[in-house]
Amino acid sequence: MLYQFVKIIARAAIKFYCRNIQINKKELFNTDGPLLLAVNHPNSFLDAIILCTLFNKPIYSLARGDAFNGKLIAKILISLKLLPVYRISEGAENLSDNYSTFDQCKKIFNQNGIVLIFIEGKCINEWHLRPLMKGTARLAISSWQQGIPLKVLPIGINYSSFEKFGKNIHLFLGDFITAKEVDYKEGFGKGIQSFNKVAQQQLSRFVYEIEKSDKEKIQKLFFIPQPAIKKIILFVPSIAGWLLHAPLYYPLKKIILKKTNDTDHFDSIIVGLLFFTYPLYVVMISVSLFLLSGQLNFFWLLLLFPFTAWAHLKLKKQID
Repeated sequence: MLYQFVKIIARAAIKFYCRNIQINKKELFNTDGPLLLAVNHPNSFLDAIILCTLFNKPIYSLARGDAFNGKLIAKILISLKLLPVYRISEGAENLSDNYSTFDQCKKIFNQNGIVLIFIEGKCINEWHLRPLMKGTARLAISSWQQGIPLKVLPIGINYSSFEKFGKNIHLFLGDFITAKEVDYKEGFGKGIQSFNKVAQQQLSRFVYEIEKSDKEKIQKLFFIPQPAIKKIILFVPSIAGWLLHAPLYYPLKKIILKKTNDTDHFDSIIVGLLFFTYPLYVVMISVSLFLLSGQLNFFWLLLLFPFTAWAHLKLKKQID
């Protein structure tokens, strides 16, 4: 219930945080399970949020295990269809819990469900495909060994920016990897190598390789020209959007930049906070004006704020 409610809101909210999402195979968003999404990981849990809003069926996502510390937090995350997976850096004593998570994934597969796993493991804000970890291959191969007709879908996700509000995203969905494409019957080690080789071949075509200093290449790949008439029509609403939202956005941005301190989680955290604070911000201003004026003008603000935000999103600077 909580997952479906959040998904409805997130589908609307993501249109105000991302200017444009280009997708090569939209028809695959209707795919039934058992399905494992093998995704690169450049932008923390924003990667999962975007994919969960795009796929029609619910997606169970594997998330770093240390986020599940505390019973209440763990309960909320599980209700959002997140499952914990641990790395050696989070304590060797927790690695055995991964077997339990993988067993849960297989139960989901047996119910024709979808699971998302980040095949690189760690999140780093960069345009680069890092070495593939073994976890995705282990889950896929062990599922095939148990007779589960699992399909694995490699997905590459690329952002125009890792800090800028109003980003352009290029999302590439690959070809399904099945048990037929992987030589896993000659031993688990060779099976993992075979799986990662097949996945690497696809993802290397989907994930951009760009140096952070190469602004010209970033501009060439991601910039979207805006028609002059659109700029004229949206100019005034865009200015209004900046004025109306600056008191919320810029203080939040400053605080989060300081707190995240180059941990590559800025984008995801500010999206998460705006998800909850923006409706409160709009309602607070609307109610305040109602109390001052005694008129029901606040109902118009509930529409005015999102429209001006959208207008500013369309015209603001696209590349850092």
